[in-house]
Amino acid sequence: MTHPHPIHVIKIGGSQIDDREFLARMVKTIREVQKQGVRPVIVHGGGNEIARLHDELGVPFDFVEGLRVTSDQSMRLVKMALGGIANLRVVRWLVNGGVKAIGLNGIDMGLIRVEKLVIDGAPLGRVGRVDAVDIEMLLPMLDQGIVPVIAPISLGYDGLSYNVNADHVAEALAIALNAARLVFLTNVPGVRIADRTMRVLPAEQIEDLIFGRFITGGMIPKARAAASAVNRGVPSAIITDLEHYERGEGTFIVAMQKNQDANQSEQLT
Repeated sequence: MTHPHPIHVIKIGGSQIDDREFLARMVKTIREVQKQGVRPVIVHGGGNEIARLHDELGVPFDFVEGLRVTSDQSMRLVKMALGGIANLRVVRWLVNGGVKAIGLNGIDMGLIRVEKLVIDGAPLGRVGRVDAVDIEMLLPMLDQGIVPVIAPISLGYDGLSYNVNADHVAEALAIALNAARLVFLTNVPGVRIADRTMRVLPAEQIEDLIFGRFITGGMIPKARAAASAVNRGVPSAIITDLEHYERGEGTFIVAMQKNQDANQSEQLT
């Protein structure tokens, strides 16, 4: 039986939380979807704040095969930027707008446990890959109408804090919470291919579209996380902007194979 108040896990980007207009609109949208019976969970990035702090404090970045390494010194700044500046800003805007929001991160209550991320044998320092999610304490909050706002700092099995890609945290939470929808909020109404915003994309086609350079840049991790989530049981993922999300529009990523299997089994019974 499905819950009468579905959970939506909503990922917002680091550049969006620099934008006052976006934050004001986000508050309005969260209130609107709550009126529709949705229980929102927000996951945020904070790339701009992280980069700004590194610049201001003169802490260098290392790269391994084009991926940013998070050193112990860098991790201190990541915690300040994500857990402090970014998280508090989103919570403050929501609370000021009449939404009962609470700031959390993956370390709180052991919410998100991670393994150290290694790419082709090269460790990236304090960068983690989500291994387990413990949602036990989140569900009572959601039932009380509280909106958790989650920074993607997570807990390693070695007891240390790790930086995790916010798209991956949103995906893992959507799966663990049995969310009805995983939402990636961007500054465009959806995935554009050949000058058209696509209404639906099969999860099975995402890698081909990336390989063919139809999906590029920052849209790649979102599309991959969306495809992975629907292949692991989330009914739908959507890439959209605030205005279109409120109207239930955007680019839906769906698992066509599962839909076909379900249709066939219905026909057989």
